[in-house]
Amino acid sequence: MVSPIFILYFLILLLIGVPVLFSLGLSPIIALFQDDKILFINMLYQRLYSGLDSFLLLALPFFMLAGELMVNGGITNRIVTFSQTMVRHLKGGLGHVVILAATMFGALTGSAVAATSAIGNMLIPEMERYKYDKTYAAALTAAATVLGTIIPPSGIMLIYAFVMNTSVAAMFMGGVVPGIILCIGLMVINNLQIRKYPAVQQFERASQAERCAGFKMAILPLLTPIIILGGIYGGIFTPTEAAAVAVFYALILSVWIMKHLKFKDILPMFARVGVNAAAILIIVAAASGFASAVSLSGVAKQVTTFLYSISDNKYVLFFIVNIFLFIIGMFLDAGPAILIFAPILAPIMTNVGIDPVHFGVVMVSNLSIGLATPPMGLVLFVASGVSGVPLQKISKAILPFLFIEMLIILLMSFFPQIVIGLPQVLGLM
Repeated sequence: MVSPIFILYFLILLLIGVPVLFSLGLSPIIALFQDDKILFINMLYQRLYSGLDSFLLLALPFFMLAGELMVNGGITNRIVTFSQTMVRHLKGGLGHVVILAATMFGALTGSAVAATSAIGNMLIPEMERYKYDKTYAAALTAAATVLGTIIPPSGIMLIYAFVMNTSVAAMFMGGVVPGIILCIGLMVINNLQIRKYPAVQQFERASQAERCAGFKMAILPLLTPIIILGGIYGGIFTPTEAAAVAVFYALILSVWIMKHLKFKDILPMFARVGVNAAAILIIVAAASGFASAVSLSGVAKQVTTFLYSISDNKYVLFFIVNIFLFIIGMFLDAGPAILIFAPILAPIMTNVGIDPVHFGVVMVSNLSIGLATPPMGLVLFVASGVSGVPLQKISKAILPFLFIEMLIILLMSFFPQIVIGLPQVLGLM
């Protein structure tokens, strides 16, 4: 047995500002040296390698590269233009444009940070020009762009599927309906909140010709998730092969069809994605070693006993776990949080009758919202940098949007068909 004291060391290292990678790697090693169990360190080293020895994980850098090509390939203007023709005439029209564009952008890139930067740079100044409050515009953008990690294809869902050995196709399809509901929920809150700003200017309804033109501009990029999900669901290719196909398709779109990129622009993208993917995958390796230490320490059994001492009702336990995940998301990025806590929490939820795909989509959605929650929400920092609005102001203005997102997550938890209904209809579960 490994002493569970390493979890305390992990938290202390995080609190004093040690990067997540080193906190994950060092905390079990310190505890093993303290307990004079040096032989277990060899096991950790082996787990670092075996944690990355997976063909499925190769999909992660491919999806990242496809997203990078899409972001820099001129799709942002097309997505925003199409969104404007669809919803600009509604009350709070530009706010609805941000939400719809973020939803579609997420389906193309899978990155909340990229969506915040791309959409924020384009639409926050536009919203300010039409008398929207700048703080409100930045908060809305941050709240909407977290959908990028929920709408499939999602790298975070891929990590959960890898850790818990669940179907990637079922996870992806399970995120479709929740993503749409979250999009609608944000639009409802935007419609209510915009009444506080009577100076906001309205737009006229787009003509049928404008909508057709906008759709023609956006149709080719929007085919990307259809190709990916359709190919996986149809058994044409594996998730890793689907990610490679997405890169090839994004390359054709960006270089030959939209002609927004040149070959000289592509090499720096490969370099950036290589560095970013390496940073994520090395955290996956460190988290795999950390998870082994968790397994050997008996922490999972202690957590199970503690939760069952509170209640054996699956909905009560699910509510408690959701609150826990929401708090964790405030301080820890979604990827490392899933790697650390999914092996502990998912078996508990499965034992009380919660489907692992259902729990996985809820967990991913909950932790993704953490990207927009203070004090450590990365999307908040990006929105602040893009808009020039202080982080404290955005954190206050975003609260109504966080409330509706958490409410929808609770609905997803207590009404499982919202998540697993589509995968079941498609025969994936």
